[in-house]
Amino acid sequence: MYFKALRITETPNGTFERDIIHRSIDDLPAGDVLIRVHYSALNYKDGLSATGHKGITKNFPHTPGIEAAGTVEHSLSSKFKPGDEVFITGYDLGMNTSGAFAEYIRVPEEWVIPRPKGLNCKDCMTIGTAGFTAAYALYKMELMGQMPEYGPLVVTGATGGVGSLAVAIFAKAGYEVIAITGKKEATDYLKFLGATHVEPREFVNDCSGRPLARAKWAGALDTVGGNTLSTLIKCCKRDGCVVATGLLSSTKLESAIYPFILNGINLLGIGAGQTPMSLRMKLWNKLMNEWNVTDKLSAIAHEVDLEELKDVYIDAIMEGKTRGRVVVKLYEECCKPQDAMISEVLSGAVLN
Repeated sequence: MYFKALRITETPNGTFERDIIHRSIDDLPAGDVLIRVHYSALNYKDGLSATGHKGITKNFPHTPGIEAAGTVEHSLSSKFKPGDEVFITGYDLGMNTSGAFAEYIRVPEEWVIPRPKGLNCKDCMTIGTAGFTAAYALYKMELMGQMPEYGPLVVTGATGGVGSLAVAIFAKAGYEVIAITGKKEATDYLKFLGATHVEPREFVNDCSGRPLARAKWAGALDTVGGNTLSTLIKCCKRDGCVVATGLLSSTKLESAIYPFILNGINLLGIGAGQTPMSLRMKLWNKLMNEWNVTDKLSAIAHEVDLEELKDVYIDAIMEGKTRGRVVVKLYEECCKPQDAMISEVLSGAVLN
């Protein structure tokens, strides 16, 4: 049986080409669960893989796509049966394991989560890795004592996937949100998601050279890095949390130690890809309950097909020109209703 997939190939001169090819199911890696992919979504990490970043993907030819939602076609697992609707975010999918920019994937059962009641496959991918990252950031911040009454949270790169979901999730959790963007035309979009204030990038670009500056916010989620991250740290209120989730500007952090030893600032990181399943389930439970932003998903999602992904959107995400979530449709059939909650399907998962 053959199916369509995006293939990234390294040429003899060291460049990388994209093609849509037909692959055989037999060519997929070994795994417990064969999934017909209904939707995937484009992440910055996919862009890196698709442009040949060897720190993300070591061997080519390769199919990127670090997340998928669809239907189980064949299963060697006792947890899943054909017809079950499921999704995956993270682990090694799309990195060094053939990914979800394809009509089929085959993966270990440990990577697979049943589709939650209340979400269809497209919704799962609109939230996906980006929403999970934002939820994980807020979870970590609140473990460190962050609370809405302490003051506003800043979200940089607010029109991107992680940024858009962070604005919506933080607002839903009761926080005042300052959204940072270089796109003036996105003000109404960000306010619809829940931003209290929308500010330009200069708002978080302190170039004074001082190790500390006047406190302006209680915490932040940063997708940019570089001087933006340094500014977020030096202008953060006492005992606040700054979460680093991206490196669009720079991979380096230049910061004095004073914000940490004088103001007790917490610098937190998010590595969502290898999150243990018990914590994944807890965070998805929050996303389905107190942090539920399903009413915002239609504004966040931009649906494309595999050809548009190949020709337009991989380049666009690398150039910072996408807004919200680029959701990739691989299969026409809509997901059927599914009444089983996550907790009823994966025994032993912690959901409180």
